[in-house]
Amino acid sequence: MIKEYCITDMKKIVLLLLIVFTGNLAVAQYKPVDKGSSVQFTIKNFGINTGGSFSGLQGNIKFDINHLADANFNVSIDANSINTGTEMRDDHLRQDTYFDVKNYPRISFVSTKVTPSTQAGVLFIFGKLTIKNQTKEISFPFTATPNGNGYLFKGSFNINRKDFDVGGTSVISNSLEVQLSVLSTK
Repeated sequence: MIKEYCITDMKKIVLLLLIVFTGNLAVAQYKPVDKGSSVQFTIKNFGINTGGSFSGLQGNIKFDINHLADANFNVSIDANSINTGTEMRDDHLRQDTYFDVKNYPRISFVSTKVTPSTQAGVLFIFGKLTIKNQTKEISFPFTATPNGNGYLFKGSFNINRKDFDVGGTSVISNSLEVQLSVLSTK
């Protein structure tokens, strides 16, 4: 009789483990696609909006709209790829006072959670942004639109450049906006 209960309990434990592990496997895995994606920023310089972009998008994305608790974004961009349309400015921004690309070649974001928002079709992501070895928690709304074999993720957020030790005292604003349009595929 005791042996029969032990076998039944073991079956329940094995079934529970299968459900837990299968649930985690249900979240699809994607790769961000650099070509077709954009990471752009806008900042005021001498009071005039100026901007640029980064490329070299890499990382892993686990995402299923029906399993947001298991979603995870671990992505980065190439800091050296900064492009403002002016090579002399780009070279200046690559120096140690700004992005210090020799010592910190990647800018990264790792999510800590993804939740639904009160607005239909809009999600909210929380995570850690790292620039020049300075990590700050950020959060922002985004959309996830199915796109062929993956998703198109779009969102934007504001940061203070000084929080990341980017640029000294300068004529540029401390606040900048980052706009994301990230294409992913399996």
